[in-house]
Amino acid sequence: MPTKMMRRCTAGAVAMLLVACNQATVSVAAQEPGADTMCALDGMVLKDFPGPKAQVHYTEGKPDYYCDLMELFAVMLSPEHKRKVAAVYVQDIGKTDWAAPNGHWIVAKDALFVVGSKKQGSMGPTFGAFSSAPEAAAFVQREGGKVVPFAQVTAAMLDTGGAAGDARH
Repeated sequence: MPTKMMRRCTAGAVAMLLVACNQATVSVAAQEPGADTMCALDGMVLKDFPGPKAQVHYTEGKPDYYCDLMELFAVMLSPEHKRKVAAVYVQDIGKTDWAAPNGHWIVAKDALFVVGSKKQGSMGPTFGAFSSAPEAAAFVQREGGKVVPFAQVTAAMLDTGGAAGDARH
């Protein structure tokens, strides 16, 4: 039969574990890539190309940056991708300039993606990311495509015949 002291110690240990777990799940803040930050997939310098960028923060190690959202999904949807992800950010193209995107990072799982538009990124056709449904809808009116939430982006949507769709590792 546990003593009163043992129950207190157990309760204290459980409380400390809960605090530790909560600290471990604190989201990592997005970091603005530098002028020489390269894409993890192909080594291209992010700032040299149009279209929204992405960054993946892992539980261990430095973040990976992608110069194109199709590249991000090619990696994230790959069955070989096993690293533990702490956070994924994309640029809100409704708030920044497509030709030279800067800042305006949003959590990827909360974003709306426009797939199948005529807009070009670093590797050809790419997705746009938005925090606002009206901005995504206005983009579709101008550029074509359809709005899809993060959870509904599939590998089949990457198959545009371009290099990014084939870049699965």
